[in-house]
Amino acid sequence: MRASQLFIPTLREDPGDAEAVSHKLLVRGGFIRQVSAGLWSFTPLGWRVHRKIEQIIREEMDAIGGQEMLMPVLTPAELWETTGRLAIPEIFRVKDRTGRDFILPLTHEETVTFHARELQSYRDLPQLWYHFQTKDRDEPRPRGGLLRVREFIMKDAYSFDRDEEGVRASFEANRDAYKKIFARCALETYDVQAESGIMGGKFSIDFLAPSGSGENTLVRCENGDYAGDLEVAEAVPSAAVLPDPLGAPEEIETPGVTTIEALAELLGIAPSATSKAMPVVKPDGTLVLALVRGDDRLSETKLYDALPGASRPATDDEIRAAFGAGGGSLGPVGFWGEVIADETLREGQFVAGANHDGRHLRGVEAGRDYEPRFADLREPREGDRCRLCGGALIFQISIEVGHIFNFGSFYSAPLGATFLDEDGQEKPLLGGSYGIGPGRVMAAIVEQHNDEYGISWPASVAPYDVHVVAIGAAGAEAMETADGIVAALEGAGRSVLLDDRDERPGEKFADADLIGCPVRLTVGKKTLEDGQVDLLVREGRAEERAPVGEIPARVGGLLDGA
Repeated sequence: MRASQLFIPTLREDPGDAEAVSHKLLVRGGFIRQVSAGLWSFTPLGWRVHRKIEQIIREEMDAIGGQEMLMPVLTPAELWETTGRLAIPEIFRVKDRTGRDFILPLTHEETVTFHARELQSYRDLPQLWYHFQTKDRDEPRPRGGLLRVREFIMKDAYSFDRDEEGVRASFEANRDAYKKIFARCALETYDVQAESGIMGGKFSIDFLAPSGSGENTLVRCENGDYAGDLEVAEAVPSAAVLPDPLGAPEEIETPGVTTIEALAELLGIAPSATSKAMPVVKPDGTLVLALVRGDDRLSETKLYDALPGASRPATDDEIRAAFGAGGGSLGPVGFWGEVIADETLREGQFVAGANHDGRHLRGVEAGRDYEPRFADLREPREGDRCRLCGGALIFQISIEVGHIFNFGSFYSAPLGATFLDEDGQEKPLLGGSYGIGPGRVMAAIVEQHNDEYGISWPASVAPYDVHVVAIGAAGAEAMETADGIVAALEGAGRSVLLDDRDERPGEKFADADLIGCPVRLTVGKKTLEDGQVDLLVREGRAEERAPVGEIPARVGGLLDGA
C-alpha cells in the first residue's frame, strides 16, 4: 500500500477532549475518528488493526469448537420482555412503521436462546456459537475514545449444555481460549472474579488489562497469589485502633456531626473505631441496615450479593420513618429490622449512631448490643494484605477487555428452550456467555504499547508489518530501490506500507512513529552509496544498518520472534 493513496489523517497535537493515552494516540495516528459522542469510525488503518484482532479471536474460538454465525442487530422487544430485561435503561428502543417495538441490543442472549429452541436432545449438546456483531448502548457519559462508547462491535459467544459439569467444561474452555487470545495480542491481562451485572449468572470472570486509563481497578497480590476486581476482591484489612471497652453502650452528644471524619476528630479516635451505616430498601419494600467500619467504603456489588435483588438506597423520608433520625446519626442499636454487618465489625466495640439527631453511642458491640448477619461488604484499599499469603496488595487502573459468565437457565426457562435428557425428562438448556470487544482490546494494546513518539503495535495486530520510508531527496533511483524492497518483503508474505509521499523526511518519520508499525526501513541517498537501509525496531527504538539483500530474512526474524 502506498501512503500517497491511503487515507491517513494523522495529527500533530492531542485532541482537546482526550485524557486516555489510547484516545490521544488512536486519533493522532489516524486510526479512528469521532462522528458524535460515543460513536467512532475506524479509518482504513484502524480497521486493519480491528480485523487482525478479530481474526485472532476467530482462530482461538474455532480451536475450541466454536461455530461462527451472524444474528441481527434489530431485535423484537418481546424477547427481552419475556426474560425481564426490557427495562434496562441502557437499551436503545425503536418502533417500526406499524408501531411494533424493537430494540438495539447490547448482548444477544435472548436471540441466541431463541435459536437454541431447535436443540431437541441431549445428543445435540454441547454447542458453542459465536458471532461478531454491532452492539448499541445508551451510554449516559461516553468518554475515553474506544473505552466507553455508544456503539461497538463485540465477539459474543454462547454455550449450551445439559448439566453443571458441561457448563463448567465450556466455561473453562472459553477461559483458556481468552488467555491465548490476549497472549497473541501481546496484552498483559489478569482473569479475576467479577460480577455478572445486568446479564445474570452464577460465576463470572473479568479479564483486566492494566493501563493508565480505564474504569476498573485490578487488585493483585505482590507475590502473584491473588487477583480480583475491586468490586468483589477479598482482602485482609489493617487492624482497627479501638479505645478501651465499655460494659454497655454510652450515649454522647455530637451536635452537627454527620461525617466519620468529624466524629473521629471530635472524639479523638481513629476512623477505624467507628461504624458507618447505610440503609437500603429491598424489592419487597423491607429496609435493611448495612454496616461497615468507618474507614472503609461499602461495595455495592458485595451488598448486592449479600442481599439478592435490586436493593436501592433508602430515601430521607424512609430513613426518618424507620430510625427517627437523619442519615448522619444512624446505628444498629434499637433498630427493629435486619442488620448486615461487615466482617471487620465482628470483634470489638465501635462508635455508632444513636438513632437520635446529634447523638452517638460509644462501645457498641455486635452480638451483645445488636444481632447482625455478617458478610464481606467492604472495598479493599491501600494497606490491605493478601488473604492467601499476607503479601501487600497492588491497585492498578485497568480496562475490562473480556467477560465470561454462566447464566444457567436464566434465558432458556422463560423462552422455552428445553431438551429431552437421557432419562426422558424435559429440561432447560444451561447457558454461558463469553464476550470480547475488539475495539477495547485495541485501546488496551495502545495503553500498554506506546512511548513519547506514538504507538508501537505488536506484530500480531499491527496495521502493516513494515513501514518503508523513501526519502524523496534521493530521487527516482531510491524509489526504485524502495519498490524492490517492498516486492521482496511482500514475496516473503509481509504486509508493507510504503511512504512515497512528497513530504519532508521529518514529516514522514513523525507519521511513521504515530502509526507504529513494528519495523521501519528508511531508503535514502546513503542507501544508493552503500547498499544498506536504516532499520528501526519500533518497540524500544533499536536501530541498525542492514544490507538490502538481507532485509526479508532480517525482518522475518524480527517479526517472527516478536
